[in-house]
Amino acid sequence: MTSIHRRTVLAGTAALLGTAARAQGVKPRLTAISQWSAGSDGAAITALGKKFEERGGVWQHSPVPGFTTDMMNKLRAQIMAGDPPACSQLKGPEIAAWSKIAPTVDLSETVAAAGYEKVVSPDLARLHKPGGKWAALPLQVYRTNAVYLSKRAMDKAKADKIPVTWDDFNVLAEKMKAGGVANPIANGGTRPDDGQKFEAALVGISPAAYRAAIMNLDAKALNGPEIKAAFAQTRKIADWMDPNTAAQHFSTNLARFIAGDMGIMIQGGWAQGVLLNAGFKLDDFIIAPGPTNNGKPVFLLNADAFIFWQRKEPDLIAGQKLMAELVMDPAIQTMYSQITGSIPVRSDVDLSGPGWSDGQRETASTLKGAIAANQAVLSLAHNMAQENGMTAAMIDVITEFVKNSKITPEQATTRLAEAVEGAR
Repeated sequence: MTSIHRRTVLAGTAALLGTAARAQGVKPRLTAISQWSAGSDGAAITALGKKFEERGGVWQHSPVPGFTTDMMNKLRAQIMAGDPPACSQLKGPEIAAWSKIAPTVDLSETVAAAGYEKVVSPDLARLHKPGGKWAALPLQVYRTNAVYLSKRAMDKAKADKIPVTWDDFNVLAEKMKAGGVANPIANGGTRPDDGQKFEAALVGISPAAYRAAIMNLDAKALNGPEIKAAFAQTRKIADWMDPNTAAQHFSTNLARFIAGDMGIMIQGGWAQGVLLNAGFKLDDFIIAPGPTNNGKPVFLLNADAFIFWQRKEPDLIAGQKLMAELVMDPAIQTMYSQITGSIPVRSDVDLSGPGWSDGQRETASTLKGAIAANQAVLSLAHNMAQENGMTAAMIDVITEFVKNSKITPEQATTRLAEAVEGAR
């Protein structure tokens, strides 16, 4: 639970920062780029900007709509031109990779003053401090192997049991099909969407195999039986999907999902934010943990963060300090997650009050359980497990498998191992 003492310290630190900036005649200013421009993501970043302005700052956010790669192309162009933003959206291993391209701000003292590292999971902290120095700050956490169940589809299937194992999941999907649900899986057709299906299958079959094969790129694990089993499960999932949604965002099918024409979504917490932003209600669906065969919590972790780039201008430096304080503030993380459907990075934020869904409370509980069981791993589909080049090579294999039913799980396993070797 967030303590009054910590809130007071953070508020005091921010106030001192603002006082110092005004004493020097410097108005904090922040130039920022991200891919968040619309929907719940756009609403959240806009709300953050308003909080920045309330603290006396000048907020200059330039969204780059589209995929992460579009935003990163813009970031690269600005860095190459010698004009990086004061901060930008970036996450996962890309933080370490990009910190070699241009100098970053050392946030270690600011993080220490806020006590932030004490309330961030160790794997996540490691990603944001390449070389042992904090260069980026995680803002929100998503679980990418969450299961969303349409209540109307559950009614059609005459089912009231939330699936726990993959066998349970498969039985429910078949019941939905038999009950008149046209497509038991409510899918999109983008590459991350395809990747999520496979990573959820593998982590639910064996988190240890996931860590070895996907995170550590162990050759034996990549050719192991768990990878083959995950592709076999992914084939079942693909067969329950609508083949006519290729290359479409998952949100295009939300109305069909709520109506019960589609039954199950394998998505991240952002789907809650998108559903609510589209006017649907929490009563229309159920959020549950992804299937796991070993009886212990599993969590595929995806976290959004801001990386801070070195600038010489006093107003931008002051703006970076103010932004860092805001990102770490429990009140800001609460506001942000309640808009987007994520959970706060901070493990000490109390989710028992109003504004939080049962799904978010369950997500936070599952993360703690998964960390304790060493079954919290990093998402491949959302660029947390590997750098972009390796991720792209692996997702190429997965998305081709999803789209082409003639490829066998055995062939896909071989191709995935070959793709990894080729991208090393």
